[in-house]
Amino acid sequence: MKKQLNILISIFSLLMCLTLNTKATHIVGGEITYVCLGRNLYKITVTIYRDCLNGIVVAIEDDNPAFISIYKSDGSRFALDTTLNSVKIGGEVIPVDFKNDCLLNPPKTCLNKIVFEKVYFIDNSVSSYKIVYQRCCRNASIINIIDPGLTGATYSCIIPAASAAPCNNSALFKNFPPQIICVNNPLVYDHSATDPDGDSLSYEFCRAYDGGSNNVPKPKPTFLFDAVTYASPYSYTRPMAGSPRIQINPTTGIITGTPNLQGRFVVSVCCHEWRNGVKINTTTREFQFVVTNCSKAVVANIPQLSTEFNTYIVNCKDTKVHFINTSVGGTTYYWDFGVNLSSSDTSTEFEPTFAFPPDSGIYTVTLYVNKGTPCSDSIKRLVKIYPILNVLFSAPSLVCPSDTIAFNDLTVSTYQITDWQWNFDDFTAIDYLQNPKHIYPYGGLYNVGLIVKNIKGCIDTFFKKILVDPFRININKDTTIVKDERIYFQGINGTNYFWTPSTYLSNPNINNPVGYFTDIGTFPYIVEAKSPQSICISKDTVTVRVISAPVRAIPNAFTPNRDGKNDKFRPILVGYQSIRYFRVFNRYGQEMFSTDNIADAWDGTFKGQDQEVGVYYWTLGVKDRFGKDFEEKGDVTLIR
Repeated sequence: MKKQLNILISIFSLLMCLTLNTKATHIVGGEITYVCLGRNLYKITVTIYRDCLNGIVVAIEDDNPAFISIYKSDGSRFALDTTLNSVKIGGEVIPVDFKNDCLLNPPKTCLNKIVFEKVYFIDNSVSSYKIVYQRCCRNASIINIIDPGLTGATYSCIIPAASAAPCNNSALFKNFPPQIICVNNPLVYDHSATDPDGDSLSYEFCRAYDGGSNNVPKPKPTFLFDAVTYASPYSYTRPMAGSPRIQINPTTGIITGTPNLQGRFVVSVCCHEWRNGVKINTTTREFQFVVTNCSKAVVANIPQLSTEFNTYIVNCKDTKVHFINTSVGGTTYYWDFGVNLSSSDTSTEFEPTFAFPPDSGIYTVTLYVNKGTPCSDSIKRLVKIYPILNVLFSAPSLVCPSDTIAFNDLTVSTYQITDWQWNFDDFTAIDYLQNPKHIYPYGGLYNVGLIVKNIKGCIDTFFKKILVDPFRININKDTTIVKDERIYFQGINGTNYFWTPSTYLSNPNINNPVGYFTDIGTFPYIVEAKSPQSICISKDTVTVRVISAPVRAIPNAFTPNRDGKNDKFRPILVGYQSIRYFRVFNRYGQEMFSTDNIADAWDGTFKGQDQEVGVYYWTLGVKDRFGKDFEEKGDVTLIR
């Protein structure tokens, strides 16, 4: 039994060894570069970065030798080499990029670099060539890609055809990748490169690619390969969490931002080579940025107030800038405001104010904290001075509804204006014309805003209140009267009234004419009046219906269900002076409602409670226009 157990343990150990060989999760990054030696000879260099603290020895040893494939541009394999041996057996340990004395809780770390080199004869007179290295797999703790423990890695580069770049040399990154990044501490890392040929270089975050698998950890590299799948909310352009956002400057290659989440993040940086305006090669370095819960004893920091890359502020008003200092652990501060040929562009104040030269420009401001001490720190931010941009526009302050208003841009800008955005404060779409026109159909006070942007990225805003005169005249409602009666019209809120037609009116040019109607019929009137400011005209209509004799009508049913139709019970009286009383009783003789106001009506409730369906009784006493009294009684049915 014991012998069988030992055999099982041995088998398990062997399987574990094979599994560790397969996964190779010690690899944390890599890159491929080359040097042209002349006569179509190219020295290819494959550099692999490995975790020598947590990496498994068997897996690390399995890196050597390395496999690469070289392909022509049409996808045909030019060479497959499985004998690339490392320049230095076991690789080389890279010194840490921090001092333990300057960290409050320094993490343990170990980064090993192994380099494979070999010279190949590559005739690129007709075709470009692609060099590919693949390996499996990645650390399972990576948080910005899906299934990292099952996802391999591919590193590649291009040797351009001689017609584009004869005997080209690839760009070379200047610095080792950062081993440890402290969470919530500003990150400033120089990921730039040099180019032996003097080609122009640009930088960007780019895609990382899948490679080997669990079954084939060191495959024969293929010509085509898939990009890794990023876990939301990450992407190759936003590979890390940070505020300010982790960004790379496309010109300088400097990565800045403040990481605010711990973990391992795959970051791939592409360095593009440009010659005569044509991109001839891309050198890519992929690496795992490790953000840990360490904290620096001294942190230099200038906040980023602008949305532009690594920019403290864009000042478009003047040249004076006040600096905010959010550094930690400092006792001395030294500011260099980056003005060339100036010896007075420095300060030792904690938060200085500095006046830059009157000319526009971009300045690199550097803050050194505890300069000259073992634990010092520094940070660089850009300050962009582009005076002036002053936004202004003209428009009338008081207008009438439905007027067409002309807005005139009066902005003063040293640089070309590229964008205008008008917000008219009335839920209409934003207008992007320089001098738009707008109509407000309704009165009110509107706070109109104009945002202007110029070619330098300066943005300024100006607001102006526009009063659209809410003036509306109010006159009598449509009414019915008896022939030979008078009606007293009443118009309010306006001036300079004009009534048309003037028939039967005492005066058509006043707000309260008297109408005396000696004929029966329907008589519509149009009334115009000016606002108190005499700039707007309001119109309204009123219709007078003249009948030959008084009318007294009482409905026999109503439906107080609050639907707005026949909800109330009242007598309909035309040609009567007033009512003396109007009362409603239930079948027990209890009074439900009483009024002497001709405009009042019963809503079917008593003391706030809905009354039941049924027959109710009413009495009515009225006085006609000659003072004669009339009385009447009857019943009404309440229906719900």
